[in-house]
Amino acid sequence: MIEFFKYHGAGNDFIMIDNRASAFQGNKIELAKKVCSRRFGVGSDGLIFIENWESGDFEMDFYNPDGSQSFCGNGSRCAVAFAIKLGMIATEASFQAIDGIHKAKIDKDVISISMSDLHLFEKNDDHYIIHTGSPHYISFHINIEELDLIDFAHGIRYSQKYLTEGINVNVIEELSGRAISIRTYERGVEAETFACGTGATAAALAFAIENSLESGRIEVKAKGGDLSVDFRKAEEAYEEIWLNGPAVEVFKGVIDV
Repeated sequence: MIEFFKYHGAGNDFIMIDNRASAFQGNKIELAKKVCSRRFGVGSDGLIFIENWESGDFEMDFYNPDGSQSFCGNGSRCAVAFAIKLGMIATEASFQAIDGIHKAKIDKDVISISMSDLHLFEKNDDHYIIHTGSPHYISFHINIEELDLIDFAHGIRYSQKYLTEGINVNVIEELSGRAISIRTYERGVEAETFACGTGATAAALAFAIENSLESGRIEVKAKGGDLSVDFRKAEEAYEEIWLNGPAVEVFKGVIDV
């Protein structure tokens, strides 16, 4: 038996396990498939292990519901919230994820994490491809709530080009000069999620590029809540990228592993 905690960031939900004392030593991929199932397990968009990291505060070891791994923005923010609960950190942190080192800042109910600089992106006639720790397809639409996202996303995600590696599919709609709404189909979950941190970041940067915005904050309204992305454009990259939003504990429990 092992204790777990459930967290969500704007409706993007995760199972957290404190594994600093190696409480779980089994197959993490199989456990993710089991506990993330919404019919036969706890149910979540991912499983996160908090592990020791000698160079900073902790390592975030993240698994999608299908057992695959990638960087997860909202999962990282929830991991920071969990680390606060565990007494590991207070107002700032440094943690290791699959794509490298990230920093975190805590300001009351808002948890912010640093994202990797964006040096390269692909701009096409009707969409962008931007990698923010996970690959994202971003396209602009009107009335995204009326769009059949599953059908639209499947045509991209399961196309020959992306069939093997997969890609997250985002549709966004401009709300104002500094705000967008977003819907995201996530690979690994293979469904629409209520929010996606790397998707919100990629969408905000696509919006900034499309509208020649040099710096500042983009508000991102997701299905499960509000996020925001700060950034600054440098000569050869978009830098100082921060993903901001809530991270909330839902409940705790015990599972038989």
